[in-house]
Parts: sequence; structure tokens; C-alpha cells
Amino acid sequence: MNDTPGWASPGSAPSDGQETGIPRPSEPVDSSGPAGNWSSTQPPAGQWSPPSSPGPGAPPPAPGWGGRPQGPGWGRPHAARPGVIPLRPLGVGEILDGAVSTMRAHWRTVLGLTLAVSVIAQTAIILVQRYLLPDPPSIDENATGSEALRQAADSLRTSLLDLAPSLLITMLATIFTTAVLTVVISRSVLGRPVTLADAWAEARPRLLPLLGLTLLLAVMAAAIMTVGLLPGFLLGDTAGVGLAFLGLLAACVVLAWLMVRFCLASPALMLERQSITASMRRSAKLVRGAWWRTFGILALTWLLTLIVAVVIGIPFGIIALVVDGGGMSAFLTDGANGFGWSFLIVSGIGDVVVATITYPLSAGVTALLYVDQRIRREALDLELARAAGLPGYDNRS
Repeated sequence: MNDTPGWASPGSAPSDGQETGIPRPSEPVDSSGPAGNWSSTQPPAGQWSPPSSPGPGAPPPAPGWGGRPQGPGWGRPHAARPGVIPLRPLGVGEILDGAVSTMRAHWRTVLGLTLAVSVIAQTAIILVQRYLLPDPPSIDENATGSEALRQAADSLRTSLLDLAPSLLITMLATIFTTAVLTVVISRSVLGRPVTLADAWAEARPRLLPLLGLTLLLAVMAAAIMTVGLLPGFLLGDTAGVGLAFLGLLAACVVLAWLMVRFCLASPALMLERQSITASMRRSAKLVRGAWWRTFGILALTWLLTLIVAVVIGIPFGIIALVVDGGGMSAFLTDGANGFGWSFLIVSGIGDVVVATITYPLSAGVTALLYVDQRIRREALDLELARAAGLPGYDNRS
């Protein structure tokens, strides 16, 4: 790592051992600084437990290590905090608080970016829904048997095709915001100011690799779902439906495992300037041994964003239905094309508000998860303290 907010590649096998150039906690930089309180019996980097009993003449433990409780938060070691997080292994609440603190500390940059991207993306989605989507297939309400199944299949296929443009636009918006917000978060960890122009200048060279990574993960997910569902569809009949359901469950399990395994690939690609495949290997190494913890934090973040979407989306949806004359009957008979401009605009405003809040939260949690795993495995906190210019962490000669 260097002193710039973009963090350089850490070496050949960063997650399997201590990175070259980063001193272990047993190798203090300055005996008068915070790192000098580590004893020679300290476990390897990432094992954040108090030293056992210090030998004769050893320096006293740092505040928060062992002994009697030190007041609120006494169970955690004392750590410097140059930015939005303390420089030590993070708890779940600290990761979420760090993401929210970044939004507060850099609200002009964060909200300006997400609001602009959300407005552009939602405008494009509304125009696509209004002018480019084909008319939904006609449905005979009196159809029975095979004809009813055929109409249901046609309707489902049309709905999925109608979702494709919106998903593509949303994916592009997410890539753009993730790239810039990851740079903002890397600055906020060090307590440094950042403008939108600065963040964009750093993120721009990594946009195409990030797009490639996102597309690769999307293709991988589509292939897994196809493999799981295809045998059931080919078999058909009742047995085919059961087989398709079991295949769907198996595909979802495999997909969840892989998505968590590769969830830190984006920040590794952005902050370490890794290639697509190298960032995926990097993520797999960082998540190894912490899959369930990572899954739990990501699931909690998803639940929070869902709650925000529901709390904000329902009032806007009700208002949109009220101002639009057609109501739900138009949607059931004509699909998205049955709604007028008033519904699309009001519901679009609600989607913009939701995206403006949830984009920074999701990007912040992912980036801080990456920082947390590197602190636990590679003593990244020492490098961050040096980059932030904290006393007692001077570079070794």
C-alpha cells in the first residue's frame, strides 16, 4: 500500500500470510507509539487478542488491553480513528456506521453523485417502459388446460423480457456509483477530504474493468440458473415442475455461495488496481474462513435496503395510483403500458429517492468489509495509520 487513497496490490499471496513490507504487530515501528505496545508473544496479524502475560521490563499494555474494564467499549483495544472507522477489526455495527458516516461526512459528493445517476437512470427506464416495450400478449380469461398454461408461459416470458432493459440500466448505474463511491470511502477511512472531481478522476480508469467483472458475474449467475432449471423444463409435465423447483433451490444455494465468495472483488479491483480474474481470486482469499460472517453482514444490508425501499416506495406507489386514472386494473390488463405519465413520473421519483439512499449504503458496506478483512488478515490498519500520517507509525527505513 502507498500513501494514496488507491491501495496498491499487496503481493503474491496476501491472504495466506503477512504481506511483505507490512510489519507484524510483534515488530513495532516506534516503541513510543501505539504499535510499540505489542509483545513478542503476539499472535499473527489478524488475531486481535490481548497479549498473554508480558515479561519483565515489558511496556505496559495499551488502553483497552486486558486488566480491569476501561469504561464503555473496554472489550475492544484502543485504536486510532483518523476517519469514519477505528483502525482495528470492525464489528457489524461499526461497518454500517462507517457507511452512514461517509454519507454524512461527504454528503455533497455522495448525494450529488447518487442523485444525478439515479435521475438519469430512472428517466431512461421510464422512456424505455413508455416507448420501447412491446404490448403484452392478449390473455383469454376463459382459457383452460393447456391453453391457459401456454398463455401463462407467454406472459411470464414477456415480463422477463420487459425487465431486461431496466436491469441493464440499473446495472450500469450501480457500476458507476460503486466505482466513485469506493474511492470516496477509501478517502474517508483516512480522514481526507474528497471532491466529486477527484473521485471521478481516480475511478474513471477502472470503469471498464469493473464493467467486465460485473458482466462476468452476471453471466456466471445466468449459467448457474440455466443449469438448474433446464432439466425440469426439458422433462415437462408434473415431474418436470418438481425437478425444476429442486434445480432452482440448488442453483440458488450455489449462486449465493459464489456471490458471497466474490463480493469483495469490486473493491479489490478498484483499490488495488487488480485485473478481473486477480480481483476474484483476491476476494476468494479474503472471504475464506469468514463466509458466514460476510453472508450475514451482506444479508443484513440487503434487509435494511429492502426496508428503506418499502417504507419510501409504498407511499409513492399509492400516490402514483391516486394521480393516475387507470389504477391497478389497467396494469393487470395492459401491463406497464397501461399506466400514464403521471404514474410513471411519481413512481420514478420514489425510485430515485430509494436509490439515492441505498446506493451509498451498499457500496459503503462492501468497501468497509474489504478493509475489515484486510485488517484482520494483513494488519492493514498499520498501513492505513501510516497513510493517514498518525504519529508512531512512520515508515521503516
